[in-house]
Amino acid sequence: MNGQSRNNIRAGLTVDIVLKQDQRTGKRTRGVVKDILTNSPNHPHGIKVRLTDGQVGRVQEIVQEP
Repeated sequence: MNGQSRNNIRAGLTVDIVLKQDQRTGKRTRGVVKDILTNSPNHPHGIKVRLTDGQVGRVQEIVQEP
């Protein structure tokens, strides 16, 4: 599931994000959502979130937990 819609994302989900410094390469970082930082309901580049370890980036994919 992609991360462009805010109502698909909630605290506690495991997601893949792209950090600001990795936007050119597209390198993804996996983590657990702590806070949702984007206020709008949708964003074409992904909803901006803060992970539990403090990293901030845009959600590229929501990882489905088994």
